[in-house]
Parts: sequence; structure tokens; C-alpha cells
Amino acid sequence: IDNSIVSAYYSLKLNHFNEPKMECYAQAIIGFNNLKTKGKIKKNILTLIDFSLPSSAKRLWVIDMDKNAVLFNTYVSHGLNSGCEFASSFSNEGNSNKSSLGFYATGESYFGKNGFSLKLDGLENGVNNNARSRAVVVHGAYYANPDILNSQNYLGRSQGCPAIPEELTKPIINKIKDKSCLF
Repeated sequence: IDNSIVSAYYSLKLNHFNEPKMECYAQAIIGFNNLKTKGKIKKNILTLIDFSLPSSAKRLWVIDMDKNAVLFNTYVSHGLNSGCEFASSFSNEGNSNKSSLGFYATGESYFGKNGFSLKLDGLENGVNNNARSRAVVVHGAYYANPDILNSQNYLGRSQGCPAIPEELTKPIINKIKDKSCLF
């Protein structure tokens, strides 16, 4: 891992949040920088989801790259057919009900069947480039709220969308919409 990434990781302002794993952070930073250079993303905001963690962990981070600061760290669901507590199976296929890995550019916000939501454009052919046609979007969901963990040891699951706690839907979507990076 490049020294500048290690330095950024250890100087990351956590703002009382948990830190992401170094390996995942480093991979996200490298991709973020490449996408920024290519003009695929415009905003200096990075959303990182670590699917190696269980859904019972806060495994989504929103990072302000200008301030090197974590703005949000929360729960995020994965697709119904990606696994139960852990996401272990991924797909780019329609109707798979699985999450997709890789880098995305965030699109426009809108109001849909899940309320306030955010369209995603997958940037990796064969990995997540069908995200928009699959309607894989960021949205709030009751099953992504942490109180669901009281009745079961994992969050509910989506049809492949990264669903987040309802009370954080508007602030997170408003911060990351319009060409930021999601990994």
C-alpha cells in the first residue's frame, strides 16, 4: 500500500465513528483517485461499503476526501440472495436479488416506491454495469434500521440495493448524490 494512503488512513478524522479496514480503505482510495482522474466522478466524497463485515456491523462509511473526515458510519443491507448475515455471493444479472461489487458513480436522487432514493451507475463492465437497469439504488428501509438486530442477528435484506437506516436516508443521499464515488 502506498505511503500516502497509509498516512491518510492514520490521519482520518473519525468523528467518533469506527474506522474502516485498511485493506478496503486502500482499495477504495486507489479506485477513487483513478475515477477522479478520468472524470467519472466529480465530488470529493467517497462512500465505502465493506461487505466482508456482517450486516450487524456498521459497514458503510461516507468520507469527505477534502477534509479526510468520516461524515457517516452506519448499517447497510445487502441482497436477499447474497447471503444471510454475511454477503458472500454477488451478481450483475437482473432479477438475481444479489448485491454487486465494484465502483459506482452516484446519480440523481428521486422519490420512488422506497421513498427518497439515489440512482447508481456501475462503472465496471460485467461486475456492476447493470445497476441502473436492475434498479439497484441507495434507499432507506425499515429492515436496515439497527432495531431489527434485536429480533435477529442480521439486517433484513434487499433485492440487491444498499439499503440504509430510514433516519439517515435524506442526509446521506443529499451528501453523496450527483457524481460522487461509491465502492
